Amino acid sequence: MNLSLFWSRSFLLNRNVLWLLFIVNLVGTIYGYIWYENQLIWTIENKPAWMLPFVPDSPTSSLFFTLSLLFLMFPPQRSSKLGDIVRVVIEALAVVCSVKYGIWAVAMIVGGAAQGDVLNWQHYMLIASHLGMAAEALLYFRFMKARTGALVAGLGWLLLNDTIDYTYGINPWLPAELEDDLDAVRTFTYALSFASFLAAWLVLRFRKK
Repeated sequence: MNLSLFWSRSFLLNRNVLWLLFIVNLVGTIYGYIWYENQLIWTIENKPAWMLPFVPDSPTSSLFFTLSLLFLMFPPQRSSKLGDIVRVVIEALAVVCSVKYGIWAVAMIVGGAAQGDVLNWQHYMLIASHLGMAAEALLYFRFMKARTGALVAGLGWLLLNDTIDYTYGINPWLPAELEDDLDAVRTFTYALSFASFLAAWLVLRFRKK
């Protein structure tokens, strides 16, 4: 089997492939918001309402990527300045957020397991799906319109999210085994924001024209 086929523009931009990815990501996004249901309810009961958008990190990331797939499948026929700005910002958020939270979730699951958390089938499903989030974002970013300026805005969003998460205690709930490692988790989370920006920038820098 020629593995280069799966890297080719003709395969990745095939409408059947795009529709499959769209459906998978849409279902995953909905499932992700359901997964966060308890934390969203807790936030409503204990925190100001404006903090709610900062709670469901992973499903919001996959939502951005799902919207980016729509732009690839149905590119606007008439370009407008506002429309272009909206598109590049969504695409930038799709890649930096998906890479960050895809890797972050896996790291937290593995870190919890290393300290004694017992993994079940849901953990392995989450590992596979979150690694897929990071991989697909980097794979498709070369076909998107976002540039460095939009990636910087995406980094700004990540850092703002990190600050609110760990200042007001609305960070994603951790395995019990990691609760006493919150300082290390916070440091790792901030570092991963910069690493995700760098990964996206490298794709942007070296992608083929």
